[in-house]
Amino acid sequence: MTSYISHTTVSCRNAYALSEWWKPVLGYVDVAGDPNLPGHEECMIVDPGTGHSVLFIEVPDEKTVKNRLHFDLRPREGTRDEEVEELRAHGATEVADHRGKYGPGTGWVVLADPEGNEFCILRSEAEVAATS
Repeated sequence: MTSYISHTTVSCRNAYALSEWWKPVLGYVDVAGDPNLPGHEECMIVDPGTGHSVLFIEVPDEKTVKNRLHFDLRPREGTRDEEVEELRAHGATEVADHRGKYGPGTGWVVLADPEGNEFCILRSEAEVAATS
């Protein structure tokens, strides 16, 4: 038996605000026909190229512990460090810095979105190729 991932779901306190925050980070757009409006309890965004979608759904409880599942993001353009700075300017906060963990030019940075959900920024494919 096999299945496929329909979409990724993120539990949150404010579905609209968090979906709006993540859209420019991922380059995603609203799903056609989805009522992505302030106050709506479920907001879905989609990658216009791949069709992968992320559903933000409101839950009553606050995030209290480290995520068991998170996004590992790789910059489409530029470098990991440039992406980290852009995300900080967008409102992300740094959780941990693992740059250089496995030698010069390696590693990742753990950031958190406005609701505290962690995600990692990896080196771009160009950076990885340059050190291989």
